[in-house]
Amino acid sequence: MAEDVVLVGDLLSGLDRTGPIPLYFQVSRELEAAIRSGRIAPGARLQNEIAIAESLGLSRPTIRRAMESLVDKGLLVRRRGIGTQVVQGQVTRQVELTSLYEDLKSSHHEPGTRVLEHGLRPADASVAEALSVVEGSEVVFLRRQRSTDGVPVAILTNYLPLELSDITTEQLQERGLYEILRGRGVTIRVANQKIGARRAHGDESGLLDIDRGGPVLTMERVAYDASGRPVEFGHHCYRPDMYSFETTL
Repeated sequence: MAEDVVLVGDLLSGLDRTGPIPLYFQVSRELEAAIRSGRIAPGARLQNEIAIAESLGLSRPTIRRAMESLVDKGLLVRRRGIGTQVVQGQVTRQVELTSLYEDLKSSHHEPGTRVLEHGLRPADASVAEALSVVEGSEVVFLRRQRSTDGVPVAILTNYLPLELSDITTEQLQERGLYEILRGRGVTIRVANQKIGARRAHGDESGLLDIDRGGPVLTMERVAYDASGRPVEFGHHCYRPDMYSFETTL
C-alpha cells in the first residue's frame, strides 16, 4: 500500500472551466486516465474531497460526484481510517475450469498463499454428497488465503478425497491446487459451479481486509476427472472490489 498521499491538484491542471463539459466529468475522466496509465499507482491514497476541492478551486459536491463515479467503476475504494484509495487492480476471472492461482498468473499478478488449515476431517452430509463418499468418512480439508501482489483477495476452502492426503502444505504454499492435481495425473474434465454473494462472517472480514460484515462474492464448485469421479469440492469467497467473474453468453 502506498504511504504517500497523491496530490490530485498537481495532476489536473487542464480543466476547461468555461466549456460545456461538466467539471465533475472532467475531473473523473482525468483521474481515470491517470489511474489506468499508472501515473497514480495501485494502492495509492488520494487527498480528501475538501483538499482536492480547495486545490482545484471547485466545490466539494463537484469533487464528491467525480469520486463517486470512479468508485462505481471499481477504480477507487473508500476505507474507514484510510480514506480514498486506488484499487490494487481487479482480477477478472473467466468462468471456466481454471484455478485462482492460474488466473492470477495469467493476468500478470503475483499470487501468494497462506495455508490456514490443512488436515483430515470427517465428511458432513454436504461434503459426502459432493465427493460421493460415506458421511463421516475422512476427507482432506484445505483452507487457504490467496493474495495478489500482497493484497488479500480470496479465502479458499476445499475438500478432497482421502487418497490425496499426501499433498503437502509446502506444495499448497508454492503452487495452485489444480497444478498439483495435474502433476499427480488427475485431469479435471468438467465441473458444476454456482456463483453468488453474501455478507462476510467469522474471520473472513479480517482475512480479506474488508469492513466487518461487508459483502463478498462466493463460488461453489464440484470438479470431476475424466472418469466422472468427483475429485474436488470447494466453496470460496472473494473481495468484490478486487475480483469479478466474466462469461460470454
